Parts: sequence; C-alpha cells; structure tokens
Amino acid sequence: MQQSILILAAGGPAPGINTVISSVSKIFLKSGYKVIGLHDGYKNLFTGKADTLDIDFETADIALTRGGSILRMSRYKPKDPEFTTDFFVNNNVKLLVTIGGDDTASTANRISKFLTENQFPVQNIHVPKTIDNDLPFPDPAPPVGYQSATEEGVRITKTVYEDAKTSANWFVISAMGREAGHLAFSIGASCHLPMIIMPEMFTKAELNFENITRLIVSAILKRKLMGINYGAAIVSEGIFHFMSDEIIKSSGLQFTFDAHGHPELGNVSKAHIYNLLLQNKLKELGLDIKCRPVELGYELRCLPPAAFDLQYCTQLGTGVKKLFDQGLTGCVVTVNTKGEVNPLFLKDVTGENGKVKTRLVNIEDAKTKMVIEDNLQYLTEADVEAAKQLVSNPEEFVFSTILNWK
Repeated sequence: MQQSILILAAGGPAPGINTVISSVSKIFLKSGYKVIGLHDGYKNLFTGKADTLDIDFETADIALTRGGSILRMSRYKPKDPEFTTDFFVNNNVKLLVTIGGDDTASTANRISKFLTENQFPVQNIHVPKTIDNDLPFPDPAPPVGYQSATEEGVRITKTVYEDAKTSANWFVISAMGREAGHLAFSIGASCHLPMIIMPEMFTKAELNFENITRLIVSAILKRKLMGINYGAAIVSEGIFHFMSDEIIKSSGLQFTFDAHGHPELGNVSKAHIYNLLLQNKLKELGLDIKCRPVELGYELRCLPPAAFDLQYCTQLGTGVKKLFDQGLTGCVVTVNTKGEVNPLFLKDVTGENGKVKTRLVNIEDAKTKMVIEDNLQYLTEADVEAAKQLVSNPEEFVFSTILNWK
C-alpha cells in the first residue's frame, strides 16, 4: 500500500492555513506520498466516519492563496479512551501534520504517543497557527496568520481613525487575543492610537472594567488638553481571561450563562461592553463626547494571506518535510529569519499542567516601552492642574496612578 501523510487543521481559522496545506502537499506528492486531508479536525478521526479529501497537485495549487481552509475545522478535543489505530493502519499513514494552536499540538502529541505504544509509530509535526501570536516560539518567529490578521486590522483601524477625525468622536476598538495583547498592541502602535490596553499592563493594579475605562478617559482628557477632540482606543479581549466571573458580572451588563454558571462571552461584542461603560463614565463626568464600538474579530480569520504569510507558510510547509526526513516527531516546525528550519519540541514548552505555555507581550521590552512611554497619549502628574478645567477629579485618570506604575 502507498505510504501516506494525513493533514488536519483544528481550532479557529487564520490566514495562511491553505498555504501550509498546499506547501506540505506539494512537497510530499513530489516524493511519492499520498496526501490525505481530514475534515472537521479531530472530530471523526476515531469514529470510523472520517470525511477525507485526497489532495493532488491541482487541489493544492488552487488552495495556495485562498483564505479560510479547504479542510473544515473544529475545536473538538478527543479524550485518550477514544483513540484507535484504525485510520492510521488502514491508510498506511506515516506522518500526522497538524495545523493549529497549543490545544491542537497537545492533542497531536497524545495521539502520536498512543500510536507508538501500540506498535504503529506515526511521526507528528505541528505547524503553529493563531492570530493571537501567543505561542512560545523563538523570537521573532510568528505563528501562521498573525501578520495577515495584523495587516487587515491596521487597514480597518486606519479607516475607523479617519472616521474619528471626520466626525469629531471617539472609537473603542476590541481586538482578538485569547490571553495576550500582541494583536491589539501591533495594530494600535501601527496606527498611532492614543491608548492601547492589554492584560500584560496590569502587573501592579487590578484588572477590572473601572481601570480599563479610566485609561480610555485618561487619553480623552489628554487629547482635549492638546486641543484634539477625536481619537480611538484599542483593548485586547485577553483582559477577560484574567477577570473573575464576579468582576465580569459586576459590569452591570446583561449576559447569558453556560451550564456551569459562567458568562458566555462569545455571545457579546467586547467592544460594545467597553464602549457602554465608557459612555456611562463620560456622562458621570459631564463630558459631552460621542464614542462608538468596533469589533476586530471574525473578519480577520479567513482573509487571503498577505505576502508575508504566503512566503512564511510556504517555508513552514517545506520545513515539515525536512523535519520528517530527519525522523523527528512531537515537535513544532519553526523557521527563522535566515530561512533555517528548526524543531521546537512540545515537551520543552509545556507547563506542569500539560498545556503549552503562553507567550505574553513583554512589557519590559524596549519596543513595548517605546510605544507606551513615547507614543501613547494620557494624563500625567504634570497635567493634573490643567485638567481641572475638564473634570473635578483629574488625579483619578493619571496613567501611572491607574496602573500603579509609580
């Protein structure tokens, strides 16, 4: 029976997935392998109902520059008792190529170990994908999709900022980011937004809605002192990861709740939450300022990949074959700026809880400090006296005081 490789994508979509599928397929087809694409992630891999796609050169070539994924995706995570060797044995699979984030990689690693223990060893090489940029790679390597999502986020934000100038109002933008603020930071820094808010900033202060709102007001007041009556603030949705259910419920907003009593945040616009709380605060302060919400979320995920990802994803796809030929398994493929392919073994980046560690924005990094200290606009201690003409309590909106960065 012809040897084959199996490709699947899991989690949420990101630009460049199809470029990876195309690149991996082409190089293995060239070496005589059959390439099988699996629909629905891991969902039906062990049920006997796997829905597959035989990928030939033409299929791979058409997929190269497309957004989305030609292989349907899901977030299903099989448990160990579900594992069987049937699909791998019946299709003579020699390599499992997984495209996804940390959960997808961890699941693939478990499957690979199971197959080895059952005398049917299958190599597993993982291609990192997430627009959150929160996988612990050697800096500055990004995951698949991050650069394209950032570029589109910048395009949308530039348009929103022009609206702010034209209409003399403010926008509150929410950017995806499960735990980390990379996407919000890159978009905000690129567009010279006066305020960027990320969970990583709250190292010495409580992360709650009141402090987030105060930071946005700080930028609004600073700009009014500068004679500027418009602007935009961008907030990473990663802040919700670090808030308790009690803090989220205390916002006073209406949520639906899951079976465990947790607020179902996927049912609401994060930008709407930030904006509504800001409107309430502005009314409380007697400031006549219009503000509107903008959500940067799903519209970033299925874009056609930008030039960077077209090249980078091709390198990652080709790198899979290089690591496979070296007999490596249980690793993530990485490519540095010189084009050198290296493995990142999952065991080296997995915490005690078995999950891959999250890469957060380094607040002490020189680039981050430059943006926060030199490019953002917010009230300082030196502005307090002048700001009394705007609000009676300007000291509450001093940036360093809110974050306790004194």
